[in-house]
Amino acid sequence: MDENCNTSLILDNAVNELSKLPGIGRKTATRLILHLIKQPQNEISALGNAVIRLSNEIKYCKSCHNITDNDFCHVCANPSRDKSVVCIVESIKDVIAIENTRQFKGIYHVLGGLISPMDGVGPNDLFIETIEKKVISGSVNEIIFALSPTMEGDTTNYYLFKKLNKYNLNFSILARGISFGDEIEYTDEITLGRSIINRTPFETAFSR
Repeated sequence: MDENCNTSLILDNAVNELSKLPGIGRKTATRLILHLIKQPQNEISALGNAVIRLSNEIKYCKSCHNITDNDFCHVCANPSRDKSVVCIVESIKDVIAIENTRQFKGIYHVLGGLISPMDGVGPNDLFIETIEKKVISGSVNEIIFALSPTMEGDTTNYYLFKKLNKYNLNFSILARGISFGDEIEYTDEITLGRSIINRTPFETAFSR
């Protein structure tokens, strides 16, 4: 009886932890856990070890704040990427989405969020200082604003434009094939790829 009770507690604890992940409720978590316990011990251990390594060993790129195993991510470390063109995105998910289009040959800068006074997020909460340092170094010619076309995204675009405009750069924004209110990570690859290729000057993007 005690053994059954302990087993139930272990199962319930695993379900509780898994259901904390976004988009996973208790029913889905229970189904996944019951599937896992049917798998060979070595596969369960491999999954557990992978998650532990993710927590202990994952790093953030010293240049763009993308995730990496080393000091610099695979994009920043790639000598064939055009370091003079920087695509500013909200999150790592957006880097993955744009990379999947295979249309962008520059580098990225991950802000880590968007300016949103309603949510208590201001400029000091984002990685803005590091993009300004990169611009000051003189290696950047173009800034692409690739933030989601939402009120928060546009607010962040304008703030960055005002802050960086004094450095005599070319500013562009994704072509508005992406509807207002959409998020970059959920945009299909064809639309996103065309939006990058057909990007427009930031100064004229909203005057049409």
